Amino acid sequence: MASELIKHLDDENFTTTVAKGLTLVDFYADWCGPCRMMTPILEDVAKEMKESLLIGKLDIDVSQKTTTNFGVTSIPTIILFKDGREVKRVVGVKDAKALKQMITAEL
Repeated sequence: MASELIKHLDDENFTTTVAKGLTLVDFYADWCGPCRMMTPILEDVAKEMKESLLIGKLDIDVSQKTTTNFGVTSIPTIILFKDGREVKRVVGVKDAKALKQMITAEL
């Protein structure tokens, strides 16, 4: 799993976690190689932007309800939420620069 800077999300805590402010959610699976590549990138972004947003990871195998609700069919899928509403979505491995640009566009 990720560092203390990244919150573990599931079907029970997802809605309340993304309800306020900016939240970047990584939909992933443990068996997914590209998903594992995203973890250190997300940790770097979390360290740099911890005052501006929350970063969370949601295991698609464990939290199938939330995964289905957001139509996630490929992983890694990264969705940026603002006050509970999806504002941006990217699929595949992205570097820290691309993620930061996506986030700062919503600040």
